[in-house]
Amino acid sequence: MNILLVGSGGREHALAWKIAASPLTSRLVMAPGNPGMAALGELSPVKPTEVEALVALAREMTADLVVIGPEASVEAGLADALAVAGIPCFGPIAAAGRLESSKAFTKAFCDRHGLPTAAWVVCEDAASARTALDRFSPPYVVKADGLAAGKGVTVAPDRATAEAAIDDALGGRFGAAGARVVIEAFLEGEIGSLFVLSDGQTVRFFGAAQDHKRAFDGEKGPNTGGMGTYSPAPVFTEALIEQVMTQLAVPALEGIAAEGAPYRGALFVELMATADGPRLVEFNARFGDPECQVLMLRLASDLVPYLVACANGTLADLPAPEWRDEVAICVVMAAEGYPDAPRTGSAILGAEQDFGPDVAVFHAGTTRDADGVLRAAGGRVLNICARGADLETARARAYAAIARIDWPESFHRSDIGWRALTPRS
Repeated sequence: MNILLVGSGGREHALAWKIAASPLTSRLVMAPGNPGMAALGELSPVKPTEVEALVALAREMTADLVVIGPEASVEAGLADALAVAGIPCFGPIAAAGRLESSKAFTKAFCDRHGLPTAAWVVCEDAASARTALDRFSPPYVVKADGLAAGKGVTVAPDRATAEAAIDDALGGRFGAAGARVVIEAFLEGEIGSLFVLSDGQTVRFFGAAQDHKRAFDGEKGPNTGGMGTYSPAPVFTEALIEQVMTQLAVPALEGIAAEGAPYRGALFVELMATADGPRLVEFNARFGDPECQVLMLRLASDLVPYLVACANGTLADLPAPEWRDEVAICVVMAAEGYPDAPRTGSAILGAEQDFGPDVAVFHAGTTRDADGVLRAAGGRVLNICARGADLETARARAYAAIARIDWPESFHRSDIGWRALTPRS
């Protein structure tokens, strides 16, 4: 098969790593890709939102399948354009992708279809948003409505911080994504990330993980796109997985299909496991980042047949995927200043050495200069991933690899996986 993979981050590097290993893959083109992905296939400079150019590239390479990595491509309508061109695509059309691209849409969708989530209100101006805060108690949750690269959510400990977050969003910090805000009740519980695949009719469970959103150890600092993750996570008991599937994932996919937008691709259900059962935090219309990385390390099955089945409506014909009986962990190395103002351009040495068969380094925000030096080119820059018989082994391998990378201008959390290692009541 000729496969076009769209995207350039750590999620896409992990997908490329797994796709390239498939015996079904004869040619893999990545647009635009990154320096770490270059060893797995061909890179094309087309950007994820350049829809016409991506369709032209898919035609030129006679693509049998296009795999959409980032949410920006979903919102831009890439799957819609590929459908018109008759090219199979793993990734939802823009109307189905509204489950991620508009939090206001999703909250109303939850109400229409009886999906459990936090109490909420949508505001389009600062005055009404401040008034709406009266309906909630601290900590306040303020979210930009649209796509903000994982940075549009503020969990405010007090009213002044909440009002500042409202002013930031409505004042243009996130561009059009912040034209309105969603204010919602804070959920008490344990966070979790569950994934399903869908071909528009069949829904298949596809793993779970636990993310770490805060920038610093001890769940301190600003929210980020994710500083690390691990899988499997103790929070996901068989009972919780069943609840999430029956109360959130399946009814959401049935609901979006009933509204005229059958969903084909990966749906990411971010949830809070509360004392009253799972509550939706948000949907993402793609694999998570950095959750995808640990899922790919644990997936024993060939990924490509599942991608193809989602694109062509034959997911029901495939068996349940097989998973390694191991734990996988991902630790994000970020540039100083992330998430607010990451400092780019610093040199990274030692990231491309051989760390052994159980460690993988995925590039999330790198570039290579004319002299061949790897440099930071984003906020989240490297994903140091490892697997092992248990979490302690996987963690030790990941942090040992980090110690061998020479990049003084970086930071990372040292407590990824802490919940699984803390005695549970």
